[in-house]
Amino acid sequence: MIRKAAKALLATTSALVLSVQAAFAFDPANMTEQERTAFDAAVRSYLLENPEVIVEAINLMEQRNAEQQAAADDELVAAYSDELFNDNHSWVTGNLDGDIVLVEFMDYRCGYCRRAVPEVNSLLEDDGNIKLIIKEFPILGEASVISSRFAIATLQVAGDDAYGLVHDALLEMNGEINGVTLRRLGEGLGLDVDAIMDHMDSDEVTAVIVTNRQLAQALKINGTPTFILVDEMLRGYLPADQMAEIIAEKRS
Repeated sequence: MIRKAAKALLATTSALVLSVQAAFAFDPANMTEQERTAFDAAVRSYLLENPEVIVEAINLMEQRNAEQQAAADDELVAAYSDELFNDNHSWVTGNLDGDIVLVEFMDYRCGYCRRAVPEVNSLLEDDGNIKLIIKEFPILGEASVISSRFAIATLQVAGDDAYGLVHDALLEMNGEINGVTLRRLGEGLGLDVDAIMDHMDSDEVTAVIVTNRQLAQALKINGTPTFILVDEMLRGYLPADQMAEIIAEKRS
């Protein structure tokens, strides 16, 4: 955080110096040593007397960076819209005919993904016109990969309803993830656990994970949860009310 602030301060100071140069049309390269010393002292004195200028400049720079990132994200979403919204391997829930499509890249061991569950559920229930697409994106170690393999295998072997049960259960599950605990989870849900576990290491399951990782890499997604809301990328956890505000803007 300190290093980031220091970089921002350096950039801000440099921008201030450049603006002064432009205003007074002089070239520092042609300054005498005495002139340079006086100029540096004047800039330093001004910044010390008006520190709010630095804060304003840093805020403006961060706003511009955020706007540039958002614009770049919008272009990526547009370029990969078919892979995001029309693949044949992701679980789809909510209102399948909804006018709003929400895609979530998630990891079962991600604390913020778990925190987002009630928010997303609340959003779907309160709105009633949102289609949710789940992208399995295990990035937090072997337990994440095993969990995703079990979930994807469930979807491919037992179907959508079974996947929904497993998906919710894995997001609530604490402790070690292994064959024993997954078997116990599946049996508790009344599933054919043998068939699911036999399928976990299949090429079909691997293909889903590989495809989702390649898509995430193309979209420059390196954290979970990441949401795609219609045509906009939302990086990180967002409360339901904030997503609802964005949806209202999309519909207006």
